[in-house]
Formats: sequence, C-alpha cells, structure tokens
Amino acid sequence: MADAGIMPVAGGEPELAIARDIAKRAVWALPAALAVSGLIWQMDGVITTAFAIAIVVANFLAAAYMNSRAARISAAVLGAVAMFGFLIRLGLVFIAFFLAKDAPWFEVVPFGLTIVTTHLGLLFWEMKYVSASLAFPGLKPTASPSLAHKEP
Repeated sequence: MADAGIMPVAGGEPELAIARDIAKRAVWALPAALAVSGLIWQMDGVITTAFAIAIVVANFLAAAYMNSRAARISAAVLGAVAMFGFLIRLGLVFIAFFLAKDAPWFEVVPFGLTIVTTHLGLLFWEMKYVSASLAFPGLKPTASPSLAHKEP
C-alpha cells in the first residue's frame, strides 16, 4: 500500500482554469482602475497602476502553475509549494517594488493600493464563478441549452 503523501493528486487542473478566468476579469477591470488612477495621479499613476495589475495577474498565474505542477507529484509537495510558493511570490512583489521605486514614473500610493485592492477584488469577484463542489472542481459549469428545463 502506497503512502498517501507521495501519491499524485488526481484530477484535472482547475487552478489553471480559475487563474485564466481571473486574468480575463483583470482585463475588464483595467480601464476603470487606470481611469481612477489617472484622475488622481495623472500619467505616472496610470503607468504605476498598470505595472501593479500586471504583477497581480502574474502572481495568480504563477501560483496556479506552481500548484498544478506540484499536484502532479504528490499532496505533500503541493502543500509545500502552496506555502513556500506564497512566500517566494510575495518576495518577488517586494523585489519588483524595490526595483521600480526610484523610477521617475513610479508612485508608491497607487502601487500599494492597486496591489491590495486588485488581489482582493479579483478574488471576491471570482468567488461567484468558482464551484465549491467536488463534482465540478474549478469553475462552475455553464448550463447548456439541451439541459435546460423544458415545458411538457
């Protein structure tokens, strides 16, 4: 009998589907975020906000990719990658901040606000579309016309 900690996690890759869906929603939110930032901080704020949103989307996609690859190895590796991957990605956000903070276009306040609000906003927005069912892990299935209720 094999140890459950070293067996691959079965199933598809719902985390990649969710991360791609989050990236699509970020594209929809981008114009509003850029407009608000432009009104308050002008062009430097717009560039900073676009930079921050790109970091957030890259963070979600990297997390999904790392977790989907780790799940192919084992549940123990998945747990380790989920925990330490978060720390690594958080470190990359700080590195991006420190590399850009002295650039002439960089504004600290819109960067921080965008990083926090975009992470939380996209996660809360995505909650509506994620299935909390083991029968349909990942995104909720859409009803097809053939499965719709028909009147007799």
